[in-house]
Amino acid sequence: MDTLDLARWQFGITTVYHFFFVPITIGMSALVAGLQTAWVRTGKERYLRATKFWGKLFLINFAMGVVTGLVQEFQFGMNWSDYSRFVGDIFGAPLAIEGLLAFFLESTFLGLWIFGWDRLPRRVHLATIWIASIGTMLSAYFILAANSWMQHPVGYRINEEAGRAELTSIGKVFTNSTTIVTFAHTLTACFLTAGAVFLAISAWHVKRGHQTDVFRPGLKLGAWVVLIAAVGVFISGDTQARVMTQQQPMKMAAAEALWQNSGPASFSLFTIGSLNGDEERFSVRVPGVLSFLSTGTFTGEVEGIDNLQAEYEQRFGPGNYTPNIPVTYWSFRLMIGFGSLAALVALVALWFARGGRTPRNRWLWIAAIASIGMPLAANSFGWIFTEMGRQPWTVFGVFKTADSVSPAVSPANAATSLIVLTVLYGILAVVALGIFVRYARAGAPEIPPDPDSSEEDRPLAFAY
Repeated sequence: MDTLDLARWQFGITTVYHFFFVPITIGMSALVAGLQTAWVRTGKERYLRATKFWGKLFLINFAMGVVTGLVQEFQFGMNWSDYSRFVGDIFGAPLAIEGLLAFFLESTFLGLWIFGWDRLPRRVHLATIWIASIGTMLSAYFILAANSWMQHPVGYRINEEAGRAELTSIGKVFTNSTTIVTFAHTLTACFLTAGAVFLAISAWHVKRGHQTDVFRPGLKLGAWVVLIAAVGVFISGDTQARVMTQQQPMKMAAAEALWQNSGPASFSLFTIGSLNGDEERFSVRVPGVLSFLSTGTFTGEVEGIDNLQAEYEQRFGPGNYTPNIPVTYWSFRLMIGFGSLAALVALVALWFARGGRTPRNRWLWIAAIASIGMPLAANSFGWIFTEMGRQPWTVFGVFKTADSVSPAVSPANAATSLIVLTVLYGILAVVALGIFVRYARAGAPEIPPDPDSSEEDRPLAFAY
């Protein structure tokens, strides 16, 4: 393998790993803030216990997200220096604002929330977790603005003399149509992921009869969040598919392995044929669905890969502009499939838990507990589809991936960093999962009575 392939593998592995933690952080921060709001408004102890239990799991996840996210930006200078030189004037702006504004809000106010229990007025303390939650969402927006510029570059000009792209309008970058629809899709996916975490862990405790005053409401809350978020994911995903078809029609054609132009284009749920999809032996198809996803009508025409390849050769010059068809085809379906499965499990769990019932079906409990991994898989396959479907470009229509890699990095250097980071992330995965499971199994903490000691002798209330 050459440096380009190794660098792509490294960035793909570290990005997918990092993105396990991001959706949980964003979704859980808001849900924890909502539980604390319920406690402040009602004074009921079960809301306080739930806040501290889920807040602890949120903090474990947040810490891992920060650690794994730091590596991402270093890679731009390590393995992708030519890319950094070309887009640095544009790409650096949203990343800098994310660090200076969004991450500042997250870290500062999260620190106040951790150490402010019984030291700040209740409503002030409540405001700190809400501000931290807003910070996580802003962080997502700025990161997505940078990524969306790679998908649909706007607000820039090419300085031919310097050989780089230069920013002409930061407003256009932040109001990019791709950014807006991607943010909506990602944010709803974050809540779907966090809801699944609530559902799965609460189901584990309810099945064993542990602290049902905390975890039975947690199960229902998680299931409702999954269902509502799933509706948002499907609506925003439908909008995003049409925007994507306008901006990157090759990506939508690759999602269906559609080689020839088609009038009403069907959507294949499952296909058996050649690896790249140009020969089909058997498939299960839903008529008109791809046309609806692409154009908003069941009779719209969808351009095929062959026509788009010829069009791109005329527009950009000779070359192969077709992404990896098996990867785009299956990642698109696995994204939809795992997200839909999580929604189905939530719906069934709500039905069997209605009216205060405790479900007795063993398979329902297994599915509910396993649902924690479904949105994580859907998120990962969604990112794989988004990034692989854009190939061979890092910046669509402007800058190719083959031109982005660092020229001074040898295959041996790239292989070394790939191995080291993969092993390190594997170790972190074992440690993080062990800590997360340990505290998830421990259950919600009991709330001790207020100590009679002086303020100076009082221990930190958030030290479990």
